[in-house]
Amino acid sequence: MRKIVIAGNWKMYKTQAEALEFLQVFMPELDKTPAERNVVLCVPFTNLDLLSKKLPASVHLGAQNVHWESEGAYTGEISASMLTEIRVRYVIIGHSERRQYFGETDETVNQRLKAAQQFDLLPILCVGETKQQRDSGETETHIYSQLDRDLVDVDQSALVIAYEPIWAIGTGDTCEVSEANRVIGLIRSRLSNQDVPIQYGGSVKPNNIDAIMAQPEIDGVLVGGASLEPGSFARIVNYQ
Repeated sequence: MRKIVIAGNWKMYKTQAEALEFLQVFMPELDKTPAERNVVLCVPFTNLDLLSKKLPASVHLGAQNVHWESEGAYTGEISASMLTEIRVRYVIIGHSERRQYFGETDETVNQRLKAAQQFDLLPILCVGETKQQRDSGETETHIYSQLDRDLVDVDQSALVIAYEPIWAIGTGDTCEVSEANRVIGLIRSRLSNQDVPIQYGGSVKPNNIDAIMAQPEIDGVLVGGASLEPGSFARIVNYQ
């Protein structure tokens, strides 16, 4: 049975003081959240240890990246064992911003996925197309190529996938829910495990979450900007 995974990606936002302020408002709202929904906060590295001590058991802690080696001379990186030591459960891998700005490739994404799983981290693999690729009719071929390369020797029983149309991230443009549902269905058809939870990510907001989650192929969302405001993210977590 497919799990529902609602994840907030704070990106490079929130000091520790701001994170604590967020929790004061957000945590009381979890009383309304059905138990079967997996709520995840993927926060900057500086907030991980703090939140590992503050989050209730109903909220999972997530990181935003992980290196494929267990240790070594990799300045600015972090290993899976460093994350699991402080109760991190999920990790975002292959986000479009990592691919676009930091040279992430399908090969390094694959290495990171396997390293995460080796230490029992649940990776959230991000795939999706640019505006140019969509306009050129390359959405399907591009995403299939990403999946084929990223998932080599990856255990699909311990995996979440996020479909993030890059042209809809932080732009205010949301992929039509029926189109998001269609693409996510295509992603699922490419997998060997049909129970992999597949999220939608791209300008998810309180005013569109109900329509998104009503789609039969969509198992959750990966939320950027709207996860930074506690009331906004609470409304998303408690979608109707």
